Amino acid sequence: MSQRKVFTGKLFDVYVTRKELPNGHTGYWESIDHPGASAIVPFCGGRILLIRQYRAVVGEYIWEIPAGVLEPGETPYQCAKREIIEETGYSAKKLVPVGKIYPAAGCSNEVIHIFKAECGKRGNDNREAGEIIKLRHFTAKEVKALVRNGKIYDAKTLSAFALLGIA
Repeated sequence: MSQRKVFTGKLFDVYVTRKELPNGHTGYWESIDHPGASAIVPFCGGRILLIRQYRAVVGEYIWEIPAGVLEPGETPYQCAKREIIEETGYSAKKLVPVGKIYPAAGCSNEVIHIFKAECGKRGNDNREAGEIIKLRHFTAKEVKALVRNGKIYDAKTLSAFALLGIA
């Protein structure tokens, strides 16, 4: 195997890799080395809390669940507890892991750990300067309608709903 770093970024690094595959062939990849993330489906009084966040890369606001990148030395659980507060202001009374996903396994080693949260008290959020977020609570029926009508198209959010049997 040979690997060469071709880009170092704030969030991730990019490598060019050559590797012998299990079938004996040699493969070539351009891959993203990502620290991983946690995503949270918050339930507040029986309703699902979604965020509508502006995503500069795609140039639009999208409906999604709160999520964030793991900081060095942080566990997925710790990240989830931190991110729900940072993005929504709600604490998590109860936080249960429900699964994990590889959102782009063809080009990235990113793992997103999915959690279900029971909302606690609401305090102040701690959003980053570039995070433009609005909150809204939905019933499970309303969430299913948003998914059916193509109003939710964020992959981690759709995956989390599938894991929880919501959509």
